Amino acid sequence: MTAMTGLLSSPPSPSSLSPWRTPPAAKSQAPPISSSPGSTLGRGGPPRVTTQAAAYRSAELSPRLRRLRGCSRSQRSYGATMSAVELQPSLALKAEAVELSHSLKGTSLFLVGMNNAMKTSLGKALAEALRYYYFDSDSLVEEAAGGQSAARTFREADESGFRDSETEVLKQLSSMGRLVVCAGDGAVQSVTNLSYLRYGISVWVDIPLDIVADEVSKKGVELPNAQGISMPDPFAEVLTGLAKQYKEMKGGYSTADATVSLLKVASKLGYDDLNTVTPEDMALEVLIEIEKLTRVKKMMEDAARPF
Repeated sequence: MTAMTGLLSSPPSPSSLSPWRTPPAAKSQAPPISSSPGSTLGRGGPPRVTTQAAAYRSAELSPRLRRLRGCSRSQRSYGATMSAVELQPSLALKAEAVELSHSLKGTSLFLVGMNNAMKTSLGKALAEALRYYYFDSDSLVEEAAGGQSAARTFREADESGFRDSETEVLKQLSSMGRLVVCAGDGAVQSVTNLSYLRYGISVWVDIPLDIVADEVSKKGVELPNAQGISMPDPFAEVLTGLAKQYKEMKGGYSTADATVSLLKVASKLGYDDLNTVTPEDMALEVLIEIEKLTRVKKMMEDAARPF
């Protein structure tokens, strides 16, 4: 098997890969939902993700992912299919989202970082507040492969083909608007995948490893890229495996446009217990960081205008 491009050794420069850029060919390929500055967020049918058989080493993956094209907004499921989130965010989160919506103009958000319950819940809270649609890229790859078990088998048999499927999913998601995407670790493991994230705004959701390890060891949450960790494992063994994985991924995570740390949010709110921090607290901090980015972007655009 041919290994896919490894972890980015030299991150793309902000000048060459600036956020909020529009894919040159995406507009003609994007699903029929408006992302123009004056559009109302969340209207129209949910975006559709398809795939091309050539992107996969296994021809069986393509038809399975194409089945997702038929999802309607009435389908309120998470994971493989995408929907508006049904949880009500806090009033502060909703107010911040309303203020930021005009500046975002439908720009998609990509959440990177170790997979965990907080990252997932945060993504859904953001989608609800912004009236965006929610996607989990790992779930899409698993759905395309025929389920979690089939995806694991496919990955073991053809690592390069599995990575190609991750790239194809990111490619199509990056051509759409009004999405919140919980991106798997494959999103930060190649220059190509990182470049697709630049068509939106990427946010590193930084969660302490001991919290992630607790989910893995006690709740049976499986991390797709945590090879060598068999369930159930003692907490210390899981933590060691995750620390190794984190070290490999940190370079890719750090290329994100913004970082939101659970530790810092807890400190900011005066919480001693990290479990007190809610997904809405984290989502509000994400929007605050994005608002800072939009201000900087506007200043740069104003400075570039001729007198």
